[in-house]
Amino acid sequence: MGVKSKAAAAILVLLLFLGSLWLQGGLDYHWDSCLKGYNQVNELHQLSNSSGADGADSFHLLEGCPGQNFQVSLLLSHLLAASAYTSDVLLQPYLSSWDELVRFMEALGPMVGLISKEIETKTTIIRQLALLAEENPEAELPDVHSINSVSTEAGTKNTLEDSKHTGAYHSVRSMILLEMNQGLVDFHHQTDSGCRTLLRLHRALLWLKLFLEKLAETPVAGRLRSPSELCREAYQSTLAKHHSWFVRRAAELAFIALPERSFFFKLVCVQNQEELSIVLNRVVQAIGEVYDRTQTALEEHGMLDLP
Repeated sequence: MGVKSKAAAAILVLLLFLGSLWLQGGLDYHWDSCLKGYNQVNELHQLSNSSGADGADSFHLLEGCPGQNFQVSLLLSHLLAASAYTSDVLLQPYLSSWDELVRFMEALGPMVGLISKEIETKTTIIRQLALLAEENPEAELPDVHSINSVSTEAGTKNTLEDSKHTGAYHSVRSMILLEMNQGLVDFHHQTDSGCRTLLRLHRALLWLKLFLEKLAETPVAGRLRSPSELCREAYQSTLAKHHSWFVRRAAELAFIALPERSFFFKLVCVQNQEELSIVLNRVVQAIGEVYDRTQTALEEHGMLDLP
């Protein structure tokens, strides 16, 4: 085996190892230790928040994309379903949104695919917790009204008509209240609580949101920057602050392997940057709504820095 082949193999092994730590949070802890049921929505939602020519264009462009495993129309459908209730996020469509985002990342190549595997473990944790809660009805929250309401600081409250409580892991807020009431959230040590797991997904969602936002930008003058550069920049502004030096270096190696911009045209079935911008801006808007609601819920309970 030549020198180049050995170097490539070493890098791949390093990425495989560090990829497993990608979303663990407290990644320095892992490195120090080393050193020492959702019904899928298949129909595209009407873009009710869009108007004018852009709204019509985005609806047309967000139809199904034949031959692609990743479907941007499904992603948007799940995101809209997740934010159907005022000031809360439904967990099942939220996790289905992640299923589609995982397909998006897997389409970008094996290096980024390593990251998607760790995200899948996170979504699996929350789904398993939801199943356990269903099997143990006594674990359900007793106070339905507290689940379907926002704190008074938020200024508004949901009515029961707006949000029917159907399970402890029905939504972000219901999960938070359940795990807080049962003492499942540890503010000092790492656990596999739904809240801690959600926080890791939440941080990764901001990274993807920023990446797609940058990918949608059309500069007035000058060249379009490469997806690799944009993804690295988005990472440095978001997830990098939660990762050790070794994981940051591995991530940057993975981003170098990202495909060129033309690949993203094919991935969402558009012809040019203008059409890509229309599609991605609509997706970014939907991600932003889900992200902001989750951020508020976690912040209200002091969960933005769970170990």
